Amino acid sequence: MTELAFKEPQITYPDASVIGRWWRTVDKLSIAALIVLILTGLLIGFAASPPLAEKNNLPDFHYVIRHVVFAIMAVGGMLVLSMFTPEQVRRNAVRLFAVALVALLLLPVLGTDFGKGAVRWYSLGFMTLQPVEFLKPAFVVTAAWMMAASAQPNGPPGVTISMVFAGGIALALALQPDFGQAMLVLAAWGVMFFIWGASMILILVLGAGVIGGLWFAYHNSEHVARRIDAYWSTELDPTTQLGYATNAILQGGLFGVGAGEGSVKWSLPDAHTDFVIAVAAEEYGLLLCLMVIGLFLFITLRAFSKLMKERDMFARLAGAGLATLFGLQAVINIGVTLRLLPAKGMTLPFISYGGSSMLAVALGMGMLLALTRKRPQDHVTDMIGGR
Repeated sequence: MTELAFKEPQITYPDASVIGRWWRTVDKLSIAALIVLILTGLLIGFAASPPLAEKNNLPDFHYVIRHVVFAIMAVGGMLVLSMFTPEQVRRNAVRLFAVALVALLLLPVLGTDFGKGAVRWYSLGFMTLQPVEFLKPAFVVTAAWMMAASAQPNGPPGVTISMVFAGGIALALALQPDFGQAMLVLAAWGVMFFIWGASMILILVLGAGVIGGLWFAYHNSEHVARRIDAYWSTELDPTTQLGYATNAILQGGLFGVGAGEGSVKWSLPDAHTDFVIAVAAEEYGLLLCLMVIGLFLFITLRAFSKLMKERDMFARLAGAGLATLFGLQAVINIGVTLRLLPAKGMTLPFISYGGSSMLAVALGMGMLLALTRKRPQDHVTDMIGGR
């Protein structure tokens, strides 16, 4: 009796080392775009950080040096994480999600608001830590694992469990209040739910629920009502942060007034974080801002284009959620600065100053690079497609 054995084709590489395999499979264009984005953030930081240093009686480039240190750590961490396998990404993300969730829930007891009216941070002395920044990418990957497991025969109700977590996290963030981050978490989960295979009717029902929640918040939260009313108002107070940001953009023009020559940053309290793109527009001009927007578009759309070819459900869902977090956070930050969206405190990934923000974004992008690396299935698909 003849027995036929079918084996998957084995893909071999001339260089079998970890670094060699990583270099042959990682998306080099995305890495290059991310590094250019980080370097651009350093360039903008030179312009945006000195006013904060003067306010705190520190050397002019104190925060610039810290920004450089965080950038080096971010690049190193991102490259290391990009070497992980999808299984390693999943296991570590689940552990981080558990730790970050506990940290988020303990904020009302152990956290601080630094006089900003919302308890979102832990003070560690040498730096501040915002748990939600690490919770977002960890939750997305964990939710993707749950959804992928639910698609298996006799699998657990992963979609329902992830929905409960998404709703609970959004509620905890809204109570801080931090509606911007709450909407970001829900949006990332919604994109994954849609890709998983949810019907459009169910998506619309959930969307209506979110709109209902916003309506409730508007009528029951002075914080939300004030920001939405200011957004709808036809008059712009020039002494508000949005007023200063608008003035900075208008003064910058196409080429800017020159590095270090801007004046609005001295009156803009969050010039180094939430409104950093306004400082870039004033000092470096519209061209640099368009380059930054182009980099965000390239990185996000390239990630989705690679994920469209991915056959593994977990990698496809987790990658889509991470790309959504990255791209949508940039849209929200820039949209607020341009007064296209109501004001909300959210940093611009890799551009704004902030240690926990930069490291958390690097964590998410490192996992995304790991999930979009070429694997044997890609080679088989290429051969079938004749490429």
